[in-house]
Amino acid sequence: MHLRRLAVEDFRSWERAELELEPGVTVLVGSNGVGKTNLVEAIGYVATLGSHRVANDAPLIRRGAERAIVRAQVIHHSRELNVELEITAGKANRARVNRAPVPRPREILGILRSVLFAPEDLALVRGDPGERRRFLDELLVARYPRFAGVRSDYERVLRQRSALLKTARHRNADLSTLEVWDGHLARHGAALLAGRLELVDGIAPHAEKAFSEVAPSSDPLTLAYKCSIPGELDRANLEIMLLDELAQVRRQEIERGVCLVGPHRDDLVLGLGEGPAKGYASHGESWAIALALRLASYRLLKADDVEPVLILDDVFAELDAQRRRALSTVAAEAEQVIVTAAVEEDVPTELRGVRFAVGGGQAVRGPAPVEPPNGT
Repeated sequence: MHLRRLAVEDFRSWERAELELEPGVTVLVGSNGVGKTNLVEAIGYVATLGSHRVANDAPLIRRGAERAIVRAQVIHHSRELNVELEITAGKANRARVNRAPVPRPREILGILRSVLFAPEDLALVRGDPGERRRFLDELLVARYPRFAGVRSDYERVLRQRSALLKTARHRNADLSTLEVWDGHLARHGAALLAGRLELVDGIAPHAEKAFSEVAPSSDPLTLAYKCSIPGELDRANLEIMLLDELAQVRRQEIERGVCLVGPHRDDLVLGLGEGPAKGYASHGESWAIALALRLASYRLLKADDVEPVLILDDVFAELDAQRRRALSTVAAEAEQVIVTAAVEEDVPTELRGVRFAVGGGQAVRGPAPVEPPNGT
């Protein structure tokens, strides 16, 4: 799989830009603030229908514009698909595939798959559980696009049930439908939970191996799923277990007005040796863990015979020589890699492919840099 063309209109800082791409390495070079990350963010948006930088779509639309357009031409097993996304603040987004409208934008998920490693990924280690839940869910959807619907259904039920619980403190509040919402939450929650558990089983060995490669002198990395249901999980009866636990905490939920059970309360626990990574991992170890999670994501998707586009957004300046080598080794084997950097010297020699100079509202393709002779 690779991206042949990316075009944006009124997306972030870009009034208009178009990049002709090809397999192999593409490097976007330019000073900070010229829009390099905005371009790879557009690629990520086509793959995930979300941004790795903001929680909603409004900031993606250039100031003064009514909407943003992202177009991508994707080649997969010699098949060409053209995707167009129209992002409008306060309204439903629209999508087309080969010029034909699709009923829901999420139906384009799976056409383009990408793995993006960016400075924001430190939040996977140091941030709150929501960051790690989002990581799991986005990877789950990338692997199995049908989970976009499962995730959406669960979030819709959670909002409705939470709104009902917030009325519980009011006199004469009608909670007669709470059991109905319990059933909906348990059904959709069990489906999402089952997907996450399978995903953690699949990614954990990849992550642990990747961490040993990028931080061989550190204690080993471990991944474990922490569920809001106490005790050992019976994976064949997750819906029943969720219903039972909801019954157990019913009084607490009504008193507090919040939903206390479900995948929205879970966490991916990252361990370093005998203790937790959060709060104990050094800055370098935190970077290594984040890198290991992204390398593991790439390898897991590649093992499914759908190699994703690998995007490395301004990360080499943050990595030491050992971690640069480890990342470069994986990246050099990928079908397509897109790298951003403020200065060309930050990009390892083996990843200096086709170059775009970004600045002044333009992305101009130039020749690949000439490598110096060995030993100089």
